[in-house]
Amino acid sequence: MIKKESNSMILDAEAHPLDSYLRPGRIPHIWCSGCSLGSITTVVIEAIIESEIDPKNIAIVSGIGCTGRAAGYLNFDSFHTTHGRALPFAIGLGITDPNRKVIVISGDGDIASIGGNHLIHAARRNADITVFCVNNFQYGMTGGQVGPTSYIGQYQTTSPYGNIEEPFNLPALAASCGATYVSRWTALDVRRMKESFVEALLHKGFSFVEILGACPTTYGRRNQLRDGLTILENFKNRTILQHGIDPMKAQIQKDGPIIVGKFVEIQKPTLTDNLLRLHKMAKNVKPEL
Repeated sequence: MIKKESNSMILDAEAHPLDSYLRPGRIPHIWCSGCSLGSITTVVIEAIIESEIDPKNIAIVSGIGCTGRAAGYLNFDSFHTTHGRALPFAIGLGITDPNRKVIVISGDGDIASIGGNHLIHAARRNADITVFCVNNFQYGMTGGQVGPTSYIGQYQTTSPYGNIEEPFNLPALAASCGATYVSRWTALDVRRMKESFVEALLHKGFSFVEILGACPTTYGRRNQLRDGLTILENFKNRTILQHGIDPMKAQIQKDGPIIVGKFVEIQKPTLTDNLLRLHKMAKNVKPEL
């Protein structure tokens, strides 16, 4: 047995290899027991390491919500923006420095509801940013209201008799608007999730990864999935891996199959490419007024 003779030795012995990627002053985090956001954040860090992108060239942007708190915990240049505005903020960061890798980490409510219009146009422009969208099927931080991805029949505080509104199919939405990398995974499938995160980080253009997350506190207990493990087991029993499928066929329905995989991976000029081309052309051509 190695005797720990000083506090510094104790700290060194108990240090986690990923500690340097977190802000110690912000720990412990606020996420609930059974929430998958902690493990997803770990996978984000591991994917950044594996991508070999210089941490000094990385910026993390998030909006409001449970997932949005990740930007405050990660030890990179981080920006916790206003509700729904993570994507335009990220686009601005990206086009001002083409060498900067901008990553958006936020939830389905933030990105697809109040931020939905920005999602449409970020994909249309093929902005060179990476989006990790954690979908827990509701507004978790504000009490569990129906959100843009809540499926028909889902029980929430604002749907005590079951949701009656059609949900967004986020991969289909992103792909139809022009995203050049689109995939979906569940919080259970951490290995494939990490591989997809690395691909998304190294992809040029608008890359969008949806992660189906576990929220036992406000989603699970209202839908007979009362703890994080039960939600993950539910994902395991329902998941079907189908790479390359038309994402329009990947809609999520109550008790139906959950299609996961990489749906889109194409190359085309990014918003930054087009702006740099325009800048070069403008230097040589006088515009007609």
